Amino acid sequence: MTNSQIVILIIVVFLLSGIRIVNEYVRSVVFRLGRFKRIAGPGLYWIIPLIEWQKTIDMRTRTVTVERQETITKDSVTVKVDAVLWYRVIDAAKSVIAVENYGLAVHQVALTSLRNIIGQHLLDEVLKDRNTINQSLREIVDSATEAWGVKIEMVEMKDVEIPEAMQRAMAREAEAVREKRARLIKAEAEQEAASKLSDGARQISENPIALELRRMQMIAEVGAEQNTTTIVLMPSDFVNLAGEFAAMLHRKAKDN
Repeated sequence: MTNSQIVILIIVVFLLSGIRIVNEYVRSVVFRLGRFKRIAGPGLYWIIPLIEWQKTIDMRTRTVTVERQETITKDSVTVKVDAVLWYRVIDAAKSVIAVENYGLAVHQVALTSLRNIIGQHLLDEVLKDRNTINQSLREIVDSATEAWGVKIEMVEMKDVEIPEAMQRAMAREAEAVREKRARLIKAEAEQEAASKLSDGARQISENPIALELRRMQMIAEVGAEQNTTTIVLMPSDFVNLAGEFAAMLHRKAKDN
């Protein structure tokens, strides 16, 4: 092999050694002599061997579990909270240049932010307003990671563990609320029944005959249910009224 062939072979190997291929979801941050040069990829690209080097960044969404943290709520209740964080790199250059390890940095920011935001809310808010707290937590972490080229897509609290004594107290409180509701419903029913009875009494007081008719109806019902013979003393007013009514019917029939 001649010297020229050797030189050509070295040049070919040199050129081929600079060829790089990355997937669709990967970007390469290319540095030339220690300075940032460009973002390369996806697909096929070429870097200058010995002069340029690269750092590949996965642009897909990543899931990070924020381990359980013990913290104190605004009303001085100790709780243990864990969460899940979803994020992705939107600026590959910043994720390499602005921070040493963006994954670890995002995790630490999420840890401290979770403890801080729980301390700003009451226990009832932590248990009932999770969506609001999740949104606030996402905004806090996202504002901190924006300088690193990282976008926080979603944050969700997985579980909130409270002391057993507090659980028993909450159970007693819930039972008291249910008992209060039952008593209110019963009181409203009694009030409505009393109002109906009052209306009935007023109507009967305006028409005494109605009371006698109702009494006779009740006696008839009792006799039918007990299968007994009932002797009823008719009030004189009612007898006189019945006689007058019968006489009026007799006269009317006679006139016809």
